[in-house]
Amino acid sequence: MFKKNKEQPLEINEQEISAIIGEGYILTGELQGSSVVRIEGKVIGNVNVEGGVVLGEKGVIEGDIITKSAIIYGIVKGNVKSTHLEIKKTGNVNGDIMTNTLEIEIGAQYNGKLNMHRPQLLAEAS
Repeated sequence: MFKKNKEQPLEINEQEISAIIGEGYILTGELQGSSVVRIEGKVIGNVNVEGGVVLGEKGVIEGDIITKSAIIYGIVKGNVKSTHLEIKKTGNVNGDIMTNTLEIEIGAQYNGKLNMHRPQLLAEAS
């Protein structure tokens, strides 16, 4: 009677967070993983996470982010490359952004270059 649609992936805010870097913790080096990570502390180095990144209000990343989906409440000092990016009103991104979809709340800060493209439109134009 009720069928689950297995083809639609879960949004980042609906996925289970499998790793947390808590407030007061500092991680120096590259962070890599396949599922969603929440960062409330500080990461000095690049973050390369397949599933997604949630950067909390007191979280800081000093390095580049490469992920499928990111929600930024804190501070990023580096470039962000993701399929979907949300910068919340407390968020601050200082670096270039490459994304397919971007949502910026009123009050958020962003300084850098923006490169947006939609793969399906590029395929149709060819």
